[in-house]
Amino acid sequence: MSNSTFFDDPREQSTVKAAIVAKYFWAWAKVIMSSQNRPTDRIAYIDLFAGPGRYDDGTKSTPLLVLETAIQDPKMRERLITIFNDKNENNSRSLETAIAQIPDIEQLRFKPRVQNHEVGDHIVKQFEAMRLVPTLFFVDPWGYKGLSLRLVNSVLKDWGCDCLFFFNYNRINMGLNNEAVEEHMNALFGQQRADQLRPRLLAQSPSERELTIVEELSQALKDNGKRFVLPFRFRNDRGKRTSHHLIFVSKHFKGYEIMKGIMAKESSSNSQGVSSFEYNPADKRQPLLFDLSRPIDDLADMLLNIFAGQTLAMQDIYQKHNIGTPYIARNYKEVLQKLESEGRITANPPAGLRKKNTFGDQVSVTFPEKSVS
Repeated sequence: MSNSTFFDDPREQSTVKAAIVAKYFWAWAKVIMSSQNRPTDRIAYIDLFAGPGRYDDGTKSTPLLVLETAIQDPKMRERLITIFNDKNENNSRSLETAIAQIPDIEQLRFKPRVQNHEVGDHIVKQFEAMRLVPTLFFVDPWGYKGLSLRLVNSVLKDWGCDCLFFFNYNRINMGLNNEAVEEHMNALFGQQRADQLRPRLLAQSPSERELTIVEELSQALKDNGKRFVLPFRFRNDRGKRTSHHLIFVSKHFKGYEIMKGIMAKESSSNSQGVSSFEYNPADKRQPLLFDLSRPIDDLADMLLNIFAGQTLAMQDIYQKHNIGTPYIARNYKEVLQKLESEGRITANPPAGLRKKNTFGDQVSVTFPEKSVS
């Protein structure tokens, strides 16, 4: 899909993507600003592939949603710096016009900057040399050109910086074994990882290839466990094939927790209260990435096994276990209540001394030792 046709039709997937980014921007900005004390403190939103601002039918895309969010908050209006870039000059001009038409846009202390550059090494080097203010960084390329580990790393190096990028799975799946774009694939995965990945993919089925590709990219982004990575899958209009993944990267568990809650609510389906972490227009149940396919029935057994013989607060159980799973805090509380009612764990204070049908963050849970057969 070329960038000239990308904004012709606001498909459901694009609307969901924009909603996820805008909701996270609001939550992220509130958390960051709560830790800032000086009036000179700033936050930033950077979008390097911003597009024209609106789809052909007038539907707002992500840049306009972010700016409208900022205008609603007096503190954010004083602190937010926004930079929007698109190498297509027509898109840049259209975006400037759309921004100028936002009601009360003049209330932002810092006028949004709209640039017209091709994303490449020069931008990466600029970010690497800068100390960025807390920044939410969004990268939504048409394919893969300009998207690289260096680019993501150049922003995430600084405090308070999180990254979201749209990962065109079909283009990258085809590109990994295409010598003509080898340089771009090496930049995205890292050369050593890409070289090891290519021969593995040749004998794999389509579903195995997807799992392998997104797993390897996630491992590269995790930076040896220093970061949290969360993928959200988008199906095509027929609901049978993956089109994209929206991938979130943060150095902080709080950001991961917030985004997990947002993605769970935007999922098109759930099983037993556990969200699918995908948007599927046809709402087909398909195998999900990583371990994001474990129904809640499995959670009780996992907790009894992993925490056997231990006593921990509910919040500690949740934080130690939820990373890399589809479960959110509500799922843990529901399961622990059920285990308590069945007499399989001991809670302090017990159910009779708590408000009915609640399981607070600080409730202490004692798991039995593993039985020896």
